[in-house]
Formats: sequence, C-alpha cells, structure tokens
Amino acid sequence: MNQIDLIVLNFEEIRRRSIKVWQSIPTNMLNWKPDEKALTCAEMVRHVLESEYIYLQILQNRKSISHPENPYELVEFTNVQDDLDRAIPLRHEFINYIKSIEVSDLENVKIDRSDVGYIRTLGDMLLRVAYHESVHTGQLLDYMRTMNIERPNIWD
Repeated sequence: MNQIDLIVLNFEEIRRRSIKVWQSIPTNMLNWKPDEKALTCAEMVRHVLESEYIYLQILQNRKSISHPENPYELVEFTNVQDDLDRAIPLRHEFINYIKSIEVSDLENVKIDRSDVGYIRTLGDMLLRVAYHESVHTGQLLDYMRTMNIERPNIWD
C-alpha cells in the first residue's frame, strides 16, 4: 500500500464513520443546535459535504477560489439520505482526484491559500480536508451527548 492508497483509505474510513453518526441523528433532532451561533445538525452535515467539493476545486486549482462552484447552494436540505445520495458523484470525483495524484505531488505541489494565511503542500492539504470532516463528526457526537440521545459506536 502506497501513500495515496493510505490517504484514500483514511478518507473512506472517516466518511464511513461520519455516515454512522449522521444516520443516527433522529429526524426530529436534525434542526437542533447547542446555541444560536452554532450550526444545526443538518447544517453541519451539509457543511461537510459541500466543503469537500469546494476543497476539491481548491486542490485542483492549487489555490483558493473566490467563487467556487457549490452544487448544494440551491438545493434545500430534506434529510441525511438525500444529501448522501446527492453527494455520491461528487465524492467519486474527489476520491478519483486523489487516486490520480502522483506520490511526488504530495510534497512538490503547493496549494496557495495565502488569502487565509497559509501555503501548504498537497499532502498537508489532503490531511487538513480529512481533519475538517473528523472534527465535525466529533462535534455531532457531542451534540448527541448534549441532546441525551444514543450515540453510535464509531470505534469498531
């Protein structure tokens, strides 16, 4: 297994665990949020899915984009499964992009996000994208604890 295979495996494992969490949130609790400034559960799921597609555009262009394409922008959230179904082709595009990367690109390609304060290697950026989803999955687990609802075991 090479570095690219490991990165793909990491993304697949993170998403598998995220889906376990997302699908465990009762429908009547999807609009819950801990305070007025927080995202609702539904907004957080949508945020993760749309962010992945926006990150893909950043990675492909090797820099921040002022007006990235967002296929979720005009589609109202209805339920987790609909958003997951909508995300399938976009997810395939993201994973195929990763699979197309040469191992040397992980260190040699730079992603310029100086508009938000950094320039990083492609490898570093991929890890940041994965971390982004992981953090939000942890937030949702905390939301579920606060709502006093059953949380799935993601440590299988």
